[in-house]
Amino acid sequence: MRTVRRPPTLSGVSDDRSKAPLAVFDLDNTLADTTHRQRFLERRPKDWDGFFSAAPQDPPVPEGIALVQESARECEIVYLTGRPERCRRDTLDWLAAQGLPEGRVHMRRDADRRPARFTKLEILRRLARTREIRVLVDDDELVCADARRAGFTVLRADWVTRSAEMKAAQEREGRT
Repeated sequence: MRTVRRPPTLSGVSDDRSKAPLAVFDLDNTLADTTHRQRFLERRPKDWDGFFSAAPQDPPVPEGIALVQESARECEIVYLTGRPERCRRDTLDWLAAQGLPEGRVHMRRDADRRPARFTKLEILRRLARTREIRVLVDDDELVCADARRAGFTVLRADWVTRSAEMKAAQEREGRT
């Protein structure tokens, strides 16, 4: 078996990330604690504009932050969120403010209301066509179950308690 060596950088680690496996991370309740804004989902009708406009104030989730930083040592990081595309600027600013590794951010189209388990699995399969996916880290039970059934390695982020409204938003309403 022939070993291919990549050129080292100053730190001794190759800077060629194009072949590194992917570590795919959800945002809400995986890296970002949405507890403070779940109240917007308890209203009737739900205040989606308020919910998403409060996202820049999300505190980071220490367990998720540590895991993404650890994963970045061997993997290229990809962020996969059910947040709508209109939240991209706030999302990118939040990721940068946390000092998280740069990575592609895949977001739901603004009008896409399919459950997260469908939108996320579609993107995972597309990514897996050209790259190894080392792990998916997500808090949504149904996303995790479907990804496991599809053959992906999954780590369920169970470190933040989701309200019933947040769970419904993720699993049935196709909103986050």
